[in-house]
Amino acid sequence: MGDSTQSWDRARRVLEGARLPAGRLTGVRPLTGGTYNTVEELLLTDGSRYVLKVAPAPTTPGLRHESRLLVSEAEFYRAAAEAGVPAPHLVALGDDTAVPHLLMTACPGEPWNGSLTESERAALRRELGRQVARLHGVTGPGFGYPSGALGPLAPDWRTAFGAMTEAVLDDARRYRARLPRPVDEVARTIEAAFPALDEVTTPCLVHFDLWHGNILLDRPAGEEPRIGGLIDGERMFWGDPLADFVSLALLGDIKKDEAFLAGYREAGGPAEFDTPARLRLALYRVYLYLIMLTETIPRAVDAENERWVQEAVAPELVAALEEIGELAPR
Repeated sequence: MGDSTQSWDRARRVLEGARLPAGRLTGVRPLTGGTYNTVEELLLTDGSRYVLKVAPAPTTPGLRHESRLLVSEAEFYRAAAEAGVPAPHLVALGDDTAVPHLLMTACPGEPWNGSLTESERAALRRELGRQVARLHGVTGPGFGYPSGALGPLAPDWRTAFGAMTEAVLDDARRYRARLPRPVDEVARTIEAAFPALDEVTTPCLVHFDLWHGNILLDRPAGEEPRIGGLIDGERMFWGDPLADFVSLALLGDIKKDEAFLAGYREAGGPAEFDTPARLRLALYRVYLYLIMLTETIPRAVDAENERWVQEAVAPELVAALEEIGELAPR
């Protein structure tokens, strides 16, 4: 009961701070799916719905880039509004409060699942491609995480991405993560591909976590399903648009997603897969899979999740490293 009372009290305080009618709060419901923050849906008597994210205590174990994630998420929602892409609207960010939190509007729909016909799936992937291209049209003031977790934004992408990979490799050493290759070998392999990063000269908005769970599908009565919102923008950074193709084809190959790429190109997104682009894609796969393999330790995941990561993710990390070995100039 204590937790429930605490949630209601916290929700009322956040609503009051955002100048919303806290007296109309009629429901607080925990939302699952997040792995780091506490996430709750707040329901008001007039039917309006909000989502409240609360950061974990500063002593909670995590990866280096996970500091002040809510600042990055707020940045993503501001940028998505600028791009005209469906996403939560930022209501309030309490970054410097005793309990760091983010309050946003709730989007309609449920996470994308397998209950679509092939024609529905193709139409939605095409629309998703158009939306992601619009996101990538938003540019930032420098490269890297806007949270400042790894220091200030960098003037070039190679510097920023070098700091990002260095941080996760440090995390892997610190937590003694089970990687399929030694950390120092991974570091040497990816460094050989870093010259390909110099082709990226504009810091674009990258969500970096657009797997199905973060794409809401809305099904209005009697209508075709549509994208209700792109959520959980806390992993966003300013960087290379190609990096988004990794989670959009999680553990797969975006080049096989013809509907998505058609929509992406229709909306002006460049999607060419020459050797430098393939090298960069392999680098971003390595980065995401290092995160997925390392975060199991501070998250203290159960045996089933650990087994899945070792069976599904570790071989993909090896494949990405081998691709870099084949493509990188010697």
